[in-house]
Amino acid sequence: MLLYQPESGYCYNSDSLYLYDFISSFQPRGTMLDVGAGCGIVGLLVARDYPKLSLSAVEKQEVFVKYAKTNARVNKIDYELFESDFLELDESKKYDYIVSNPPFYPEGVQKSKNEILQHARYNTSLPIEPFFKKVSRLLKPHSHFVFCYDPNAFGDISAALEKVKMRLVDVQFVHPKIDKTASLVMIHARNGSKSNMKVWPPLVAFEGDNISKKAQEIYAKSSTQSIKCQI
Repeated sequence: MLLYQPESGYCYNSDSLYLYDFISSFQPRGTMLDVGAGCGIVGLLVARDYPKLSLSAVEKQEVFVKYAKTNARVNKIDYELFESDFLELDESKKYDYIVSNPPFYPEGVQKSKNEILQHARYNTSLPIEPFFKKVSRLLKPHSHFVFCYDPNAFGDISAALEKVKMRLVDVQFVHPKIDKTASLVMIHARNGSKSNMKVWPPLVAFEGDNISKKAQEIYAKSSTQSIKCQI
């Protein structure tokens, strides 16, 4: 997949590719909303692999709206893109899947002075509780919420999901190396589910100095080519 990105500022990284692979494991179908789409990478990759999926996205930064629309057009993927703050999105349409690689760096972390990076990285742009509350309003009954987040916020995530009556059913932690603490957590939650939580084997990014076999498989499967340019 060919993906255009800004020359400077926020660019997608391995988190988006790992999340795409995690979402794909549930073989999504029906309607999907990609929240905070950025250049569109997560939703577009999933829609590429599942062409019967009806893809929508929401992105509030004008610069990323342009890149996401371009990437959808270049890759010939039908795309409904809302230029809006997610928390202000119309609630008349409901979805089978809501997916997101949201801004999750905590408030205490020193912020970049770049406004684009601030919105893309820091959870003050999309706090957990209002984020999850809005998701619960936009999901159809017995539907799916799949996202990644800072693993240090796992306790807060679990509590916030319970508040909106969503059940955490699948969890996978991502570690840079087998002996390092997790750098990312990927979560699958459902409304109306009674399933017990399943903790997946960890995804380890590197084996020594080399990219792990699993990470290599994900990169090969995603098959992305990034072009940094100004649109």
